[in-house]
Parts: sequence; structure tokens; C-alpha cells
Amino acid sequence: MEKECIQEISQKLKDVPPGKCLTIRHPSGGEAPVSGFAAQEVPENARLKIITYELYPGIEISYNYFQADRFPFHHCHRASAMAIDHCCRGRIGWEMGDGLSLYFGSGDLSFHMNTKCGDSVITLPLGYYEGLSLTLDIDILEHQPPELIKDAGIDIRKLCHKFCSDRSVAALPASSHIEHIFSEVYDLPERMILPYLKLKCQELLLFLAMTKPADTKPLDPYYSGQIEIIHQIHDQLTEDLTKRYTIEELSRQYMINTAALKSIFKSVYGLPIASYMKHYRISQAAEMLREGSDSISSIARSVGYESQSKFSSAFKDIMDILPTEYRKQHG
Repeated sequence: MEKECIQEISQKLKDVPPGKCLTIRHPSGGEAPVSGFAAQEVPENARLKIITYELYPGIEISYNYFQADRFPFHHCHRASAMAIDHCCRGRIGWEMGDGLSLYFGSGDLSFHMNTKCGDSVITLPLGYYEGLSLTLDIDILEHQPPELIKDAGIDIRKLCHKFCSDRSVAALPASSHIEHIFSEVYDLPERMILPYLKLKCQELLLFLAMTKPADTKPLDPYYSGQIEIIHQIHDQLTEDLTKRYTIEELSRQYMINTAALKSIFKSVYGLPIASYMKHYRISQAAEMLREGSDSISSIARSVGYESQSKFSSAFKDIMDILPTEYRKQHG
């Protein structure tokens, strides 16, 4: 559930005060980690943590824990560096310097050259994000390839070009192969993190070397103005759950065609509007059942269901349990 995701990420950010970005870097060679709060500007309600491990010259992996709506992002990786990002939980969007916005979500793998996002704005449509970033510096790895690249016979420049050539940004949709690689790396004992990340880095590079370019998909880019309209529509949809709107009504109100509205909303929030709102209504209802004493029929009406039977059916579809049983379990 979304609330549980937020609570777990909040726990991982417990040492980060609001309005701060904590960076922790573990240098290669067993040196002591270096930590501190980044100088970059962070909104008052945002909390960010980036934990980086230098695996080899030219290869590093960062754990990213973000809780925010949006924040500016700056990094100083060289132009020859490619980033591979895996989203564990939440959704993330980059507003690039060219005015385009790109989004991906849970289980997806994205690729981009770091020149595309050196100075950008990150948006978190769900308010939270947990993921990994693997950075490969092509120039360094061509001159100092670690054994894992040499042994596999991987041409790192060709590998990066395969995913970030003319498109600059691409993605692999969530799959069992990606899940297998990343499923165990987010909750490792401290002493196992470095050796395990080296192992998983090798596994990922081997997997990508065998992946055909046709298996990737370009991420749909949207202009920031379009994204802002979708945020406004989202705010209207979620402001008063007793009201329901049709796609056509929203299209006329915001002067955006229906196809674009549906496509961009799904890209930003990860689900079609109807599915997203069903999940949102039930998520709000579940919170009311856990924390309040209103009757189930009253809760049903407050999240937009005039019929208690339809509400119970929708609740069971999403939560795999009837609201009466859910309240008993969490009462």
C-alpha cells in the first residue's frame, strides 16, 4: 500500500531534517565514508538522501531516497557518463533543461546521458521515490576497465550507445529479469552491500549486453506546460472525492484533447485516470477505516460511492479484503 511505502521511506529518511539533502559517499579502497548536507537548494517540505558507493574507477551506484513534490537537481558527472536508473517504489519525472519532462515508475529501468539532466527539476507525482542509480563513465572505463567488463568482453561504449544513441533517453519496462537483478539489493546488511553491489553490477551489465535494442522503448517526452495541466487536473480530481468528472469534461475545461490527457496522465501517475482514481479513493477509505470511527456507508459516500455494495466490491478488488474485515484487522 502507498501509505506503507511512505512510512518505510520516511523511516530511511529519519536522519534528514526537512529542507535538507544528505549525501553519504563510500570511496573505493575501504576508506571511511564522507557525509554531509548538500549545498543545493531544497524545498522546505522535501527530504532527500543519496548514498553512493564507488565500486570501481568509472562505476558507482547510488541509493536514492526522496520525499518531496518537486525539487531542483544538480550533479557534476562528466559528459561521458551514462546513468542507469532503477525505480523500486514511487514514480519520478525529470524536467530537463530543454523543457521536456520524462517519467518512469516502479520496476522500470531508464537510461540517459548525464548531460541530459545535469541541471533539471525532479517531480515525484506520488510524493515519494526509492531507487538506484548506476553511473558508468565511458572514457574512464575504456582506459581502466575492471575485470568484470574485461572478462565478459563488453565494449562499454557500444553498450552505452545501444541504449543512449540518437534517442538520448530510453527505458526497459518492468520485467521478471529486471526484478530478479534488483529484488535483493535494497535491504542488505551493511557488511554485504559492497560485495553484493559488485556482483549485481556485473549481472546487470551482462544482462544489458545480451538485451536487443528492440527490447527498449523510448520514454514519451512531454513539455512542462502539458505536465502542469495534468497536475492541475489531478488536484481537481482528488480535491473532493464526492465529485466525479468525465474525460470529456476535463478536456473541455483545460483545453487539452482527450487522447493527450489520457496519455500524459498515465505517463505521469502510472495508471489510466479511472484506475488511478479507484486506487486513490480506496486508499483514502482505508485510512479512514484505520484511523476513524465513521460508519462504512459514510466513508463510502465521502470517497464517491453512493452505494455501499459498490464500495465494498471496489475495496475488495484493490485490497483483497472487505472493508468490514479490514476495519477489524486494523481496529
